[in-house]
Amino acid sequence: MARLAQTLGLTDIQTDIVANVRRFVDTQIIPNAQELEHADAYPEEIVAGMREMGLFGLMIPEEYGGLGESLLTYALCVEELARGWMSVSGVINTHFIVAYMLRQHGTEEQKQRLLPRMATGEVRGAFSMSEPDLGSDVAAITTSAKRSDDGTYTINGAKMWLTNGASSTLVAALVRTDEGAEKPHHNLTTFLIEKPAGFGEVVAGLTIPGKIDKMGYKGIDTTELIFDGYRTDAEHILGGTPGRGFAQMMDGVEVGRVNVSARACGIAQRAFELAVTYAQQRRTFGKPIAEHQAIAFSLAEMATKTEAAHLMMVNAARLKDSGERNDVAAGMAKYLCSEYCAEVTQASFRIHGGYGYSKEFEIERLMREAPFLLIGEGTSEIQKQIISKGLLREYRTN
Repeated sequence: MARLAQTLGLTDIQTDIVANVRRFVDTQIIPNAQELEHADAYPEEIVAGMREMGLFGLMIPEEYGGLGESLLTYALCVEELARGWMSVSGVINTHFIVAYMLRQHGTEEQKQRLLPRMATGEVRGAFSMSEPDLGSDVAAITTSAKRSDDGTYTINGAKMWLTNGASSTLVAALVRTDEGAEKPHHNLTTFLIEKPAGFGEVVAGLTIPGKIDKMGYKGIDTTELIFDGYRTDAEHILGGTPGRGFAQMMDGVEVGRVNVSARACGIAQRAFELAVTYAQQRRTFGKPIAEHQAIAFSLAEMATKTEAAHLMMVNAARLKDSGERNDVAAGMAKYLCSEYCAEVTQASFRIHGGYGYSKEFEIERLMREAPFLLIGEGTSEIQKQIISKGLLREYRTN
């Protein structure tokens, strides 16, 4: 058989793009990831290389300066980037969620003003739903935007867990507005917040306090976002109409869940590569440990889980590209891929034995990165809730 995670039916352009990203990963990311990750250093040169390759404009339509590629192409590129270092894939994840939301829901003026600069990486996107006390209950958002008689809005409150919070220059933030709707989620509005990169009070009433120190997912900046009398106007509401933010964000999150699935696939592939290589080099009792049945069976299980995860991710991406509803498929892919990623990474760690606990070995880093995917873009329990609701919708008997 071919190597793991091959994708059938790609166009020549898709094949070339993914091959170029893989070469970039092998030559520029993997050789530098350990040093950058351990130093918690932002990968400036790697990000510059991604800009040069056009990756920031991958899914942005050609009419706005992008490559106009599909979600599948994007997901396969993310898979390759995460195989090298998950944090690098995080640099473009939130960027693309915001670009996708603009493409699908923005006004023509918003698209013309922002998408061409997003395609080049001049404008970098982040998005914000969560809050310090919110968790998964998005409808309970308390950060609020009050409308004044002159049509401007004043935003107050605190947002949490912004990937690229400091390095971004455009944040899509979901806040509460008073639309008088009975359902709480119909009172939520997405504002497009333009700001300079950096920490501190970056503009009047808007503060990025500092990086949140994390177990893994190093290098990339994860921050809070504090609004304290921040002033904006209706022109910066995504789509121009308040009260539609929840639906807009959920559409973007479906893209995000495919992204997390792809990241999980990439980490699982790398964990398997490390394990299958080490198992052929490490010898015990006179032969490579790969020839011991316990190790051979573990490799077989790892490979099967990695292949199954990849197929689920590809299916979810293709379904979204087709225009069909994919909430269940994206939920299934995110759930399965993240769980299998954790299992495959731990199996690789076990095969490495004591060396897996050493920071000199790459598997130590993967062991700290994989758990993030169990909670990012909704926990496994949230995915099960989404999946079960979709199944009962399709299989309802009365």
